Amino acid sequence: QLQLVESGGGLVQPGGSLRLSCAASGLPLDYYAIGWFRQAPGKEREGVLCISRSGGSTNYADSVKGRFTISRDNAKNTVYLQMNSLKPEDTAVYYCAAGGPFCTGWAKEYDYWGQGTQVTVSS
Repeated sequence: QLQLVESGGGLVQPGGSLRLSCAASGLPLDYYAIGWFRQAPGKEREGVLCISRSGGSTNYADSVKGRFTISRDNAKNTVYLQMNSLKPEDTAVYYCAAGGPFCTGWAKEYDYWGQGTQVTVSS
């Protein structure tokens, strides 16, 4: 059974940066594509970025292009979401999820989910 734990969220001012981590245990993370999703209050969960088993990334949210990047360190069994130039509209609970081996923006295609980490962008 794969278990995922997100960390790195918090309160940041507009224009700031955060790096979220998604640490896996139980199974090797490199078996899976890993997606980052987010859910703001009153909104549906949306796909943000995904990284495939081979390391290719796919962006599912136009609003984060050029600001967010995804990477993976298989040796550490961890996937990262680097978020730069943060905006108030990026405020949400961010989740990582494992499925695979290919990326998809559909949450239902992912088998394992973390508990989420809150990101709040506010002055």
